[in-house]
Amino acid sequence: MRSIWRVERVGELVAAGEMADLAGYLQTHSKQALDSKAAWAAMRPLSRPDLVRLVRVMIEATPPGHRRSWAAMEVLSRLARRLPDDLTEADAQVIAEFTVREWIWIPAGALEVVARRLAVAGGLPEALLRTVIHRSGESARLRQLMVELGLAPLSTKDPWAGQILAELPTLDPVWPRLVAHSSGAVTVRPPAAWTTEARKLLAEVDPDQAGAALSRWLGLACRTPEQPPAAANADVLRGLLWLVELTDPTLGQVRQLGALVEVMLRRLPGIGPASPKVANAAVGVLGRLDSEAALAQLARLSARLTYKGTRKEVDKALDARAAALGISRGEIEELAVPDYGLSEVGRHEVSAGGCRVELQVSGTATTVTWFSESGRAVKSPPAAVRRDHPQVVADVKALAKDVTGMLAAQSARLDGLFLARRGWTMSVWRERYLDHPLVGTLARRLLWLVDGVPCGWADDALRTVDDAPVRAAADASVQLWHPIGRPVPEVVAWRDWLERHRVVQPFKQAHREVYLLTPAEETTGTYSNRFAGHILRQHQYHALAAARGWADKLRLMVDDDYPPTVRELPQWGLRAEYWVEGIGDDYGVDTTDAGSYLRLVTDQVRFYPIDAAANSAHASGGGYSRDMWRHGDADPAEPLPLDRVPPLVLSEVMRDVDLFVGVSSVGNDPTWSDGGPQGRYRDYWTSYSFGELSATAQTRRDLLVRLLPRLAVGRQASVDGRFLVVQGELRTYKIHLGSGNILMSPNDRYLCIVPDRSTSRSASAAGQQEFLPFEGDGVLAVILSKAMLLAKDSEITDQTIVQQIESAR
Repeated sequence: MRSIWRVERVGELVAAGEMADLAGYLQTHSKQALDSKAAWAAMRPLSRPDLVRLVRVMIEATPPGHRRSWAAMEVLSRLARRLPDDLTEADAQVIAEFTVREWIWIPAGALEVVARRLAVAGGLPEALLRTVIHRSGESARLRQLMVELGLAPLSTKDPWAGQILAELPTLDPVWPRLVAHSSGAVTVRPPAAWTTEARKLLAEVDPDQAGAALSRWLGLACRTPEQPPAAANADVLRGLLWLVELTDPTLGQVRQLGALVEVMLRRLPGIGPASPKVANAAVGVLGRLDSEAALAQLARLSARLTYKGTRKEVDKALDARAAALGISRGEIEELAVPDYGLSEVGRHEVSAGGCRVELQVSGTATTVTWFSESGRAVKSPPAAVRRDHPQVVADVKALAKDVTGMLAAQSARLDGLFLARRGWTMSVWRERYLDHPLVGTLARRLLWLVDGVPCGWADDALRTVDDAPVRAAADASVQLWHPIGRPVPEVVAWRDWLERHRVVQPFKQAHREVYLLTPAEETTGTYSNRFAGHILRQHQYHALAAARGWADKLRLMVDDDYPPTVRELPQWGLRAEYWVEGIGDDYGVDTTDAGSYLRLVTDQVRFYPIDAAANSAHASGGGYSRDMWRHGDADPAEPLPLDRVPPLVLSEVMRDVDLFVGVSSVGNDPTWSDGGPQGRYRDYWTSYSFGELSATAQTRRDLLVRLLPRLAVGRQASVDGRFLVVQGELRTYKIHLGSGNILMSPNDRYLCIVPDRSTSRSASAAGQQEFLPFEGDGVLAVILSKAMLLAKDSEITDQTIVQQIESAR
């Protein structure tokens, strides 16, 4: 017969020392016991031996495979918090076996007491050791225990951690203590006490061994993870980064720090970034290192990172360095670019064993060419060099990788200068741009204004559009040229100049799209609908917006408000907003498994003063209004009239938005001819895929008109309105110059061709054979690759394409 709960009974059993009866009573009435302050007060007088006996009886009443109620287990967990540190070995063994089996119910403090007792008695059982390692992230006392035992708190869940555990027995005995000490890296910055102890431990290690081990382990951690690092491993890795900081890191280790930031921010499906905590720690180390190499990594990361939290850490590090030097943030980013030992602009040469290797910057990539002792170019390092000078081979490979990465970062930074309102004197500009060994490879392919005179670099000199040399004083003013506001004949003349001198610009400049105020926008006054009503793939849009310096928040199908996509322009005192909303209401069809919308619908573009009250809208729509949570009763800010927005700002913002739509619209997807889920977007797909051309597509059309006569495919292709028309041997095809989608004769039947890597390679080959005046237009590459394929349609072997062509007969 079930007994009746009486709190007095608890006190009676405690006073009588009847621990078996008390255990049964507490388990029978566990819910009442949990909620009764009087019951816990009655158990406070329990002696140490009685408390241990009570916990042990409750454990033994829960044999393997038998699960008590949640309330009963919670009672046991609360009692275990009071376990004394003078356990007998037998009691510790029973509690340890239960802890391994039901670890979630034993507090970290109790686990530390049990583990410490068994360690003194002769060593931890392997299963308990794994539990201690697994839970070491919960408790500083557990980590301290591992330090005392010389154990590394690592989980083999991560390959790099498993490798460290495998190596530790072969290293100096202090290494397990160093790795265990690293597990205490649980703060944003290394505390003074942590650093002091780390220096003491490092003093016991051979410096060469320390550098080699840390480099090896960081290299393993820089490999792309398949899952986030275990919590304990993440702390150890952060501690290892702090150890690197204390060991006068080499150039190679500084490179590893920068690489680790990007690896740990790589997005994992359904999870997000692998470990922002580790990425931020690596940025912190780079920021505290007083070296040009560390500053260079920060500059590279500043131009490449899109994850907001870590980007803020990079910004803080660069701002701090700029403040320390008494210069602006823009200047520190310019000074941070290393020359990588290049002996001249875009070129580096090294000799080794009678052979030599030449590194040459080509576009935004690098080429490495080896020459034998006879001076003949060879495909790979000569055998003698590989045998006698392996470090030279490794250094050249690392240099090529560094230069390529920095070129991409600097190209993005230069593209952002249009809105930065930057200017230089001629002497400073030549040093930081034109004659800089690395940046010069980009700057010499751009157009500049020198004392207001447009000029470009050709035949080893700055020249006007008429090829007259430009001579300017050291204090002459220099700015980046932009087509907005320039006379049309001047823009056309510079495009001809680029072709005449075979200059390939790193991004669109002379061919840059210009977005002027339209009559419709003059009518609406304060907002633009130019890019409203599009259906975009949210995650692609989100990534692209971040890459272009916009702040965007992924929208979930939840009852919550979200801000618009925003770009702040502090140099202009403005904020641009692009209003977007989630679309669809079918969870799992219109969302990912995590609940984020797969698609967005676009609305207005607006401009506000930078400090104006923020707007927000419900995730699923309903219109934007002032964000009440952030601004309360503040008066809503009025959007600025578009005719008061500086033309350069309007044009560059609209160009970004056009890019977002052009890249992430579902209308670009050749597999969406059925209109997506339930055919809901068929009308939009058709109108976008074959509709009017955007400004970007119009630029593409104008370029193709000039380019086609020089292309092999030009004999079978022509530009007709919105299409590149290709006359194949079997059909005539119309490739839309905006979406890249295809219609074929007869009756404009749709032809689905999904671009893959092979088509990209063929387009790249075409670009190498034929001059293109700018880099970066991926859609143009796809259009050209499709044109080359369809011009020889009788030779196509892909059956998915062949069947579509044959079925149209």
